[in-house]
Amino acid sequence: MTGGYFDSRRDGGTLELELRGQWRAASLVAIREEQSRLDFSGVRHVSIRAPGPLDLAGAWALDELTRELTARDIQVEFPDGEPRTLVLVRSALVTDVGKLPAALRAQAWENPVERLGRTTLERLEDVHQGLAFVGRAAITQVAALRSWRRLRPISIARHVYDSGITAIPIVALIAFLISVIIAYLSASQLRNYGADIYVVDLITVGVLRELGVLLTAIIVAGRTGSAFAAELGSMKLNEEVDALDATGVDWMETLVLPRAIGLVIALPLLTVIADLIGMAGGALLCQFLLDMPLQQFINRANEAIAPTTFWAGIIKAPVFALLIASAGTYRGLQVRGSSRELGRLTTVAVVQSIFLVLLADAVFAVFYMKIDF
Repeated sequence: MTGGYFDSRRDGGTLELELRGQWRAASLVAIREEQSRLDFSGVRHVSIRAPGPLDLAGAWALDELTRELTARDIQVEFPDGEPRTLVLVRSALVTDVGKLPAALRAQAWENPVERLGRTTLERLEDVHQGLAFVGRAAITQVAALRSWRRLRPISIARHVYDSGITAIPIVALIAFLISVIIAYLSASQLRNYGADIYVVDLITVGVLRELGVLLTAIIVAGRTGSAFAAELGSMKLNEEVDALDATGVDWMETLVLPRAIGLVIALPLLTVIADLIGMAGGALLCQFLLDMPLQQFINRANEAIAPTTFWAGIIKAPVFALLIASAGTYRGLQVRGSSRELGRLTTVAVVQSIFLVLLADAVFAVFYMKIDF
């Protein structure tokens, strides 16, 4: 049977199809109408030749045809090889199941156990690659310690300014507001029991041990972690990282380490500022709400603070900084292909940074409780 888009020849259980005409987006309706008239009853093997041009829409229609035949247990082959556009469409469908048509998406999810296994293996591979990235960064850092020039102090200073000094206003504002909120809520409850003085304990211990460093790390993760991912992702899209490789420059030493070292320096300093502003906000609210003189607030704060209270928060800051820098740079260097991927991985970097910070804070809390710190 010869048509506008199919030339079919039947030989028993074998059907030979030769695509005719131009399989393009403008012809999809006619292609599907002619395809619906093909008779596949009793066919066990289909041979397809595609000598004409295929754009992406035509390749999509051909892919739907092959999937329909496969679903009928019909063997499909391309004697002259699969068209390149068909291979491209199939690879796109496999890597992004969410973009499949409804029928194909149902086929992809018809085996949930297999899908769970694939997702688990992908996550394990992602963890493996992330650990390999951290290991390479550590080895590069040890090698860079041989010369102060390889540490790139000018680049580190720039990143300390970008991630630290420019973040002071937002960090100070958030620390002030959070401490005021904590002081107000605790005062409104404790004053009913005549325990106003313990508001100072809640503010000082809460800010110095937990809230100061945690809120600062979350702000930095959203602000600086996303910036790291976006900067390095843009460099990947523009092939600047490949250019560094081609010229013999170690991109890990040039792009990753200065950002990580700069953030390790900046985050503890931001934490100290957040602690000071937070306690100042608590003292201000206690003075206006509880009529507590500033000297009384300071005396009670000195009694409430243990020798380890301040250091319990500061010790966390470099660890949080390393986690944020690692997530941001790692995801940025994973960008491939398009600006959409850049936006997606930037979002992933922020989410993972905040998750790792909260996870590390929980680990610190358990560790401090075990050693009574």
